[in-house]
Amino acid sequence: MKMAKGIVPYMSAYGNITKALEKLQKAATPDRFSQDFLATKLGMKGGSAKPVIPFLKRVGFLSSDGSPTNLYERFRNKGQAGAAAAEALRRGYSALYDVNQYIHDASDDDLKGVVVQVTGMGRDSKTLGAVLGSFKALRAFADFDVAEEEAASSLTADEQATAPRPTPTIAGLNLGYTINLHLPATSDVAVFNAIFKSLSENLLSR
Repeated sequence: MKMAKGIVPYMSAYGNITKALEKLQKAATPDRFSQDFLATKLGMKGGSAKPVIPFLKRVGFLSSDGSPTNLYERFRNKGQAGAAAAEALRRGYSALYDVNQYIHDASDDDLKGVVVQVTGMGRDSKTLGAVLGSFKALRAFADFDVAEEEAASSLTADEQATAPRPTPTIAGLNLGYTINLHLPATSDVAVFNAIFKSLSENLLSR
């Protein structure tokens, strides 16, 4: 796995990203995702497969010591895989999301333009194709609609269970209350919009 000027992750053989993600969803979760696990359990051998582990670390599926993260475990859950992949894409390609929060929906030309902008690469660079291919390989597993719905749903359930209700006015005395929000670690403005919309509809309007 290489980094385009240290900004975005990519693999020259980006087809191995698709293979690795499909295979790890079926295989049992290891204590450590090692090159031996990659070769023996996932059947991915050779030099072109070695960059898979650094790539998975960069997007948040593996910790620095190679142990699978909570995001990895969620990705193996069929019901949460799309949302987990969306979060992984945002983490690994945060530099692209800083330019366009909907970069996952951008056309090929717009995506290419943003990559060129943040990396400084030329449009005729051979590396550019690998960056685009790597981004698309991970994007193919992502479901951003589900990710935003989960964020809003999580907030609603948490706030309804823990937030105190407004205290009625007693003898002209107005009492207030404070709501503490625990926001998800994401740079996607759309997620925050969904959260605060849910907050407004379920709490502030009451």
